[in-house]
Amino acid sequence: MSLTTDTDLAPLEFAVTRNLAAKTAAERDALLADPAFGTTFTDHMVDICWSTGGGWHRPRVQPYGPISLDPAAAVLHYGQEIFEGIKAYRHADGSVWTFRPDENAKRLQRSARRLALPELPVEYFIQSLRELIAVDGAWVPSGEDQSLYLRPFMFAKEAFLGVRSAHKVAYYLIASPVGAYFKSGAKPVSIWLSEDFARAGKGGTGAAKTGGNYAASLLPQAQAYEQGCDQVVFLDAAGNVEELGGMNIVFVYRDGTLVTPASESILEGITRNSLLQLAEDRGLKVERRAVSLQEWRDGVASGDIVEVFACGTAAVVGPIGVLKGHDFEDVQPLGDVALSLRQELTDIQYGRREDRHGWLVRLDA
Repeated sequence: MSLTTDTDLAPLEFAVTRNLAAKTAAERDALLADPAFGTTFTDHMVDICWSTGGGWHRPRVQPYGPISLDPAAAVLHYGQEIFEGIKAYRHADGSVWTFRPDENAKRLQRSARRLALPELPVEYFIQSLRELIAVDGAWVPSGEDQSLYLRPFMFAKEAFLGVRSAHKVAYYLIASPVGAYFKSGAKPVSIWLSEDFARAGKGGTGAAKTGGNYAASLLPQAQAYEQGCDQVVFLDAAGNVEELGGMNIVFVYRDGTLVTPASESILEGITRNSLLQLAEDRGLKVERRAVSLQEWRDGVASGDIVEVFACGTAAVVGPIGVLKGHDFEDVQPLGDVALSLRQELTDIQYGRREDRHGWLVRLDA
């Protein structure tokens, strides 16, 4: 099944209901001064319905608030749910932009297909971002490393206790002003190796951005915290590195090659792919292949691996400083590739550097 894209698709006609309890400018500015990740939300949200008979319909922007669900809603019983993560950036001239939204839209479609949900057209996905910014654009912060984190999500809302794909689905978009994901900023993070749990398996939902994958990572993540680590990394059944609880991983080798694990159970990271493209632009070699835990540890010990970093939309880049397991603790080498690529990528996102690949899309025009 091909992804749903149609350049002739007519735009949706959104109804807009303003939030009468919206924050005042002073209240909003106070919240934007130092936003914690994912704890404060804007005044409005997008809501679009889908049904087998009506397709995508009743698009609206409405006050942010609780969602009413029937206790028999399929998502509550069978976990038929997907989501995305994307950011809006305030440029120096005050304009608001986002980064590669078409890729997020296509990944949402791939996730939808795997979870037997309807595929939201790319055009509707991007339009939903614009519609929310049209009413909540003032919530896009302008501080260093700040952005408006946009969370599109879709779930089965049909009240039905049979095991089949739902005939009624809801798509929502909410937004949260954020600062740096890690409190330490781009400083090195410590990683706990999960040897008792798996994030996903062959033929599973690992390549989809669905809540169940993240729920499965929470217990190992709690173990990581207990071990004094910031994040957890998973292996597949063959002992190959997959990804962190919420980020991809990249290895930098002594010859300048960047290697990232490749598997059908790994989420296709848009930030990762963008960083690797920038690396290729510099003339560096990029490989997508299996990387075993043994190769990782041996490479660090021999000096063949000179840097390891994690990456994702929320955190952008996090250099890995320590890999810790039940019976070992390996200090990781630190270099300048990760932070250099991070600087280049964020410079593009915030409009400080030329966007050679046409990745930026303006949302407030």
